[in-house]
Amino acid sequence: MIELRHIQKTYPSAAHETAVLMNLSLVVQAGEFVAIMGPSGCGKSTLLNLLGLLDDIDDGQYVFNQTDVTRLSERQKDQFRHRHIGIIFQRFNLIDELSIYENVELPLVYAGVASQERSRRVTDLLEQLRLMHRRHHRPAQLSGGQQQRTAIARALAVGPSLLLADEPTGNLDSVNREAVMRLLTDINEAGTTIIMVTHSELDALYAHRIVRMLDGQLMD
Repeated sequence: MIELRHIQKTYPSAAHETAVLMNLSLVVQAGEFVAIMGPSGCGKSTLLNLLGLLDDIDDGQYVFNQTDVTRLSERQKDQFRHRHIGIIFQRFNLIDELSIYENVELPLVYAGVASQERSRRVTDLLEQLRLMHRRHHRPAQLSGGQQQRTAIARALAVGPSLLLADEPTGNLDSVNREAVMRLLTDINEAGTTIIMVTHSELDALYAHRIVRMLDGQLMD
């Protein structure tokens, strides 16, 4: 499903360029649940941003279901992400001014989904994630676990084939952490490929495979 070939990524600084990813290659099969682990600053979140088409690769190739996404224009990348990729952010990234319903609906609006179909999908997701009774609330009125479930619902709204999760339990207590990881397991078992960045060895145990990083490279 996904193949990264010799990926390079650097960021400029005042004095010099800092290499974040160096000659990184990775293959993820459809239906896998992969955990990416490593110390802070090793390039995990940068890798996730590249996979989610939120940042550009400096050199190398990113193939997604036989599409070389490195060759797409910025507009085409946006369209591709909206159709195929869901992203769960560590700090939820919910929009405070919107209701829970509207937060989950937003990616469907961007994807050009008709109003009636948007309503059906959002309602189904909120019921599945036990959030329908909170649909008119704002994010600040929810618990951390409810906010994370809302973020997961938003990421699933377009029916992505790939779900990216950046420290999905990093801001949760142990009870909500376990609930979120069970939910991600259910999503994966239903057919969605998941790539998760985590510092938690416990969370990583839910994955099929653990990929470890150090200094911008994968460890053998």
